[in-house]
Amino acid sequence: MRGGVLRITLDCTDSEFSSSMPPLWTMYCNGRKVGYAVKRPPSKADTDALRLMSSVVVGAGMVSGKELENEDDELMYLRAKFQRIRGSTDSESFHLIDPEGSVGQELSIFFFRSR
Repeated sequence: MRGGVLRITLDCTDSEFSSSMPPLWTMYCNGRKVGYAVKRPPSKADTDALRLMSSVVVGAGMVSGKELENEDDELMYLRAKFQRIRGSTDSESFHLIDPEGSVGQELSIFFFRSR
């Protein structure tokens, strides 16, 4: 994000829905297809990392593997306030709000469901 705009888009079509599987979202970063995403319940490691960061109000940084009880891992995080915009029942977006108001919009996350 340093020095540029980051737009993440997650797009899901109705044809990708199945009663036995969670929806599969196609992921784009600044307009380029980069892979897929699927909703999953948080693991114990996820909840431990969130608990560790609970005292962070706003900011970005890195948590070392020692703090996460996994020597080989590091976790980068961004904790901030986002503005939520609901376009319709099939679209929603979140935009990073700079607390100082000086940087402008650098990070946006869009969710679209195509029919």
